[in-house]
Amino acid sequence: MSAPVDEPQVTLGVAVLTVSDSRTADTDSSGQYLEDALLAAGHRCVDRQIVRDDIYQIRAVLSRWIADESVAAVLVTGGTGFSGRDSTPEAVTPLFDKSIDGFGEVFRALSLAEIGSSTVQSRALGGLANNTVIFCMPGSTGACRTAWTGIIRDQLDSRHRPCNFVGVLQTRASLP
Repeated sequence: MSAPVDEPQVTLGVAVLTVSDSRTADTDSSGQYLEDALLAAGHRCVDRQIVRDDIYQIRAVLSRWIADESVAAVLVTGGTGFSGRDSTPEAVTPLFDKSIDGFGEVFRALSLAEIGSSTVQSRALGGLANNTVIFCMPGSTGACRTAWTGIIRDQLDSRHRPCNFVGVLQTRASLP
């Protein structure tokens, strides 16, 4: 559904985390895509980091952001596959107060049209932690685009109907 134009959008502080053993600030196209997309949607990027695919490094960064009142949403890219080092779901799930099961389900449904049955290997997930919404998606730029345009953009838009996550995040959001 489209957003009404007569209602002001609530601006959110969003942090971007890239989980990778090989990407650098210069080669992180997925993190850059997410930052550009959230800025284009009228939100603020309050922090962006790259960490190795290590459960404790991921949790350390996320824990700081979850405790930070200026961070309403976190976008995590990478570490959601099945390789030996992929550990984002194991790192993030214990931090959730509530899981957003529909995020992974809808992501895989959208992804099916793009990559076929390989989508079953995606462990994309979402949840709420301390009134901060966290979306974890695969590390490819295409997967980030699918998640952003198909789900996240609308769910972070206060004007999206019939519902969005901004009401839950209200204590961490502000009008422009």
